[in-house]
Amino acid sequence: MKKDSKIYIAGHSGMVGSAITRNLKKNGYQNLIFRELDVLDLLDQAATRQFFQSEKPQYVILAAAKVGGIVANNTYRAQFIYENLQIQNNVIHSAYENGVKKLLFLGSSCIYPKLAPQPIKEEYLLTGLLEETNEPYAIAKIAGIKMCESYNYQYGTNFISVMPTNLYGPNDNFDLKTSHVFAALIRKIHEAKVNGSPSVEIWGTGSPKREFLHVDDMAEACIFLLNNYDGSQFVNIGCGEDITIKDLAGLMSEIIGFKGKLVFDTGKPDGTPQKLLDVSRINALGWKARISLEEGIKSAYEWYVQNKAK
Repeated sequence: MKKDSKIYIAGHSGMVGSAITRNLKKNGYQNLIFRELDVLDLLDQAATRQFFQSEKPQYVILAAAKVGGIVANNTYRAQFIYENLQIQNNVIHSAYENGVKKLLFLGSSCIYPKLAPQPIKEEYLLTGLLEETNEPYAIAKIAGIKMCESYNYQYGTNFISVMPTNLYGPNDNFDLKTSHVFAALIRKIHEAKVNGSPSVEIWGTGSPKREFLHVDDMAEACIFLLNNYDGSQFVNIGCGEDITIKDLAGLMSEIIGFKGKLVFDTGKPDGTPQKLLDVSRINALGWKARISLEEGIKSAYEWYVQNKAK
């Protein structure tokens, strides 16, 4: 991409989209296009088509999606599959119709089988059953990957897909009903500290292992791939290391300064036992994560205190 290339970031105000926008601006890209949700609803096919016809972006980053944690995914199953499929279909097809040079589609590591061998290679897609709680979302994201592959095959487009691991950082969602585990733990532990609570209740056994990547690292990887990778095979983005939820909560307690107990509600679901991505493909291309988990927790907590904490 050239510094004056016309780049449309769909979902620019979310955690992922805002991180990509920050990275683009930092690196001197000047011709960025955004549309707020009240101006352009990507669920609306006609409106999306009209936007592409009038703006003619050269590059598209598809970070717009309906996202959430276990509770949200399991509760709003119909909305998760419908809205994500609709957004993808409208944006990817309009990009093809209007001759977009390159599109980057953002998926999610939940696309992989629940019991996939660890670490998870890109080749493990569609080799087993999905995690039940977020199956509708995962199926939508798999459809997006296959849509990009199919358009490349039939129409000769250059649409690439990336699969980030669990993300955290500025502009994360800290609503306990819809958030992911990282943000939920930061909020719970902070509030317990502020309120002088003797303990914090955490869903599940604490034994599942998760990989966490700072969203600024993810953004850097996306821009790297846009500039250095052309291929229909999607690419994992992660740090290559994981941690149990129990150990993560312990590390957060230490950093936040909470001295109380961590109580695990074993009656609540754990989700997938382990989810660690194999990142050898993106590492071989020349990109590696830089932000350590401890450093990332500190910066994420500082952002939360400054922007969200009451």
